[in-house]
Amino acid sequence: MYFNGILPREDLKTRYLCHRTDFCKLFRNALNCFALNKPSIDVIIPAFNEETSIGKVLRDIPWDLVREVIVCDNGSTDNTARVAAAAGATVLRENRKGYGSACLKGLAYLRERPAASYPDIVVFLDGDYSDYPEEMEFLIHPILDEGADLVIGSRALGLRERGSMQPQQIFGNWLATTLIRWLYGYVFTDLGPFRAIRYSSLEALNMKDKDFGWTVEMQVKAARQRLVCREVAVSYRQRIGVSKVSGTVKGTFMAGYKILWTIFKLL
Repeated sequence: MYFNGILPREDLKTRYLCHRTDFCKLFRNALNCFALNKPSIDVIIPAFNEETSIGKVLRDIPWDLVREVIVCDNGSTDNTARVAAAAGATVLRENRKGYGSACLKGLAYLRERPAASYPDIVVFLDGDYSDYPEEMEFLIHPILDEGADLVIGSRALGLRERGSMQPQQIFGNWLATTLIRWLYGYVFTDLGPFRAIRYSSLEALNMKDKDFGWTVEMQVKAARQRLVCREVAVSYRQRIGVSKVSGTVKGTFMAGYKILWTIFKLL
């Protein structure tokens, strides 16, 4: 049963498989037509103690579309790094805690390459298996075919498994995106972690945030620089394990404070 964009797990899976198939065929056919100019796409996945989920995330990534998957292990005390490496990912270690710190580690790794080896597109997603990695094509398409610089996978526009987002997350996203619309004139519906961006645009943003403000910093700076931004509907399910942010009162408060502070700081 469909209700306010929220679906039980089995209905979500069925709907996802149905709406994905035709698009993926068209998208892959288009890529095949331009095989000689295939874009280089690298994926960055920040991860902290995700040994039970990271293997599933890597299994579902469309490897034929990406050049390299980089798992940035944010000081895990479990087997996240070992599982990720066994699944084919490049594993980096970043001991300074923070979502942004892990993402910045991945960017530093990309910058170490010769300029000719820089990616065309960088995709970010979480390592907790709440995103659907197979939907990566949806995020890449507007960059390749519609001139977008940044594409956000919107959970608000897509199909969510019941219970996958806590009420405080839904309210926080609404408040943050409303403030961005009022203050910067850009319309977003979500601060979702699943996103794709041109590498040149990403570097121009000069990302700095080391923790909870990473996603909103990217969107606010994109708005300030008047980048071409798009949103696509993505599916979302309950994560494996307990959220480090919304799963605790302290994490929820700190994330909310940092997001709001970032929005106003960048004015």
